[in-house]
Amino acid sequence: MLKILRVIISIIIFILITFYFLDFSGILPYQLHGLMQIQFIPALLMINIIALVCITVITLLFGRIYCSVICPMGVFQDVVSRISKFINLRKSPNRYRKSKNILRWSIVGSAFILFCLGYTVVLGTVDPYSAYGRIVVHLFKPLYLLGNNLLAVIFNSFGSYIFYRIEIVMLSFYSFMTAILTLFLVGILAWTNGRFYCNTICPVGTVLGFISRFSLFKVQINADKCNHCGLCTKGCKSSCIDSKSGKIDYSCCVDCFNCINICHRKCLSFAISLNKKRQKNSLPSEIDRQKRQFLLSGLSTVIAIPVAWAQETTTMLKGKKRTVRETAISPPGAISADHLLKHCSSCHLCIAKCPSNVLKPAFMEYGVGGIMQPIMYFEKGFCNFDCTVCSNICPNGALKSLSVEEKHLMQVGRVVFDEDVCIVYTEGTNCGACSEHCPTQAVKMIPYKDGLTIPYIDPDICVGCGGCEFICPTRPYRAIHIEGNKIQQQAKAFTIEQTNEKEITDFGF
Repeated sequence: MLKILRVIISIIIFILITFYFLDFSGILPYQLHGLMQIQFIPALLMINIIALVCITVITLLFGRIYCSVICPMGVFQDVVSRISKFINLRKSPNRYRKSKNILRWSIVGSAFILFCLGYTVVLGTVDPYSAYGRIVVHLFKPLYLLGNNLLAVIFNSFGSYIFYRIEIVMLSFYSFMTAILTLFLVGILAWTNGRFYCNTICPVGTVLGFISRFSLFKVQINADKCNHCGLCTKGCKSSCIDSKSGKIDYSCCVDCFNCINICHRKCLSFAISLNKKRQKNSLPSEIDRQKRQFLLSGLSTVIAIPVAWAQETTTMLKGKKRTVRETAISPPGAISADHLLKHCSSCHLCIAKCPSNVLKPAFMEYGVGGIMQPIMYFEKGFCNFDCTVCSNICPNGALKSLSVEEKHLMQVGRVVFDEDVCIVYTEGTNCGACSEHCPTQAVKMIPYKDGLTIPYIDPDICVGCGGCEFICPTRPYRAIHIEGNKIQQQAKAFTIEQTNEKEITDFGF
């Protein structure tokens, strides 16, 4: 029953999280974003004390239940491992593997040190939840949208418009390649070695594995019944059971309960741990050696920092002396780029759920440390004046939750107008598209010459929604664009100008 219960709960959580990333039409309730807030790294970055205490207490009681039930990347590995077993392509059954503790703690130490130095990209890359989120957003979602578009074509041909076409775009080549490499690495490891990624690379697995060594309930081997047949070792997806010596490495055990089910002699049980000596699974000398090498192994990665800094560049317009945008535009509620850098793990949930498609992963806009974190761009749309989706679903606290009223005065950037590029100036024709799309009247049309009107801007009441930049018809460079604020501010309150409407008693023409 333990295994059946684990499988049912983990499948439900896995499906809900995956479909929440894929869901572009709001089928699932908004409140399901709470499943992301109980993920370990997001809870840590958000300083979600309740979630962290609950995860720690559950681990101290029952071991790494989190890894086998709540973590979507863990369940994904189980799915891949099950498929490989079903089609019978695995070269050999599972075998006991000694825990690579030096490598595990080196990854944790490196991610922590680089995070403190401002390189959040490393922590975001190895975080299992964020890594799985990027896989879904950049690889699974395009396939999901392709299926939706095919259904739209089929249903539309019969006069039914239940499905509608959604444009499929590559948001970021770097994030796309990162998602492919992550999928390939995790997939291959799960296909051949089960939970090897969890117990070697994943920092969450390493930390919770350390805590689980002191858990109250553990899988235990009854030495009086065991004949060392090795069935439990072959069925252990974490490769943590040494059937020959009758020992279990509890730092790697994810409480999948496969071993309990597979044992013919019923030698294994999940019970309260009382015998401390019997459950000791690592030598003191090995632990001491790991502690001595921990800092040196972690600091070794800092050597790569000067190389990474050398890669920073400023995006320039070819043939122009000015830059496109000197400061990247952070999503509403980010407070500042520094705040985003310290809290965002680049799970891309905000990018997946943005209804206006104005968020994409950054490359070098925030510097090396902010690679893959969300930025606003206005090639595909502009930020809806009343929308607060991204700020309200962020699981990391990187985006402060905003009400609609707060969003109306949240200034993420300020409007900049280049008269020399505007078609009113270059072609002597009326336009006014930017003014029509400005919700705060930060852009308005004033008399110019020969009966024409030209945009006039008031940056103080601009909120940086990008409506003017998106709609501006000048190409390849827009005459009006949004310059990001390094620290998001409160825009001045705006008033809607009243116009004298004339009563029309006949057709205007």
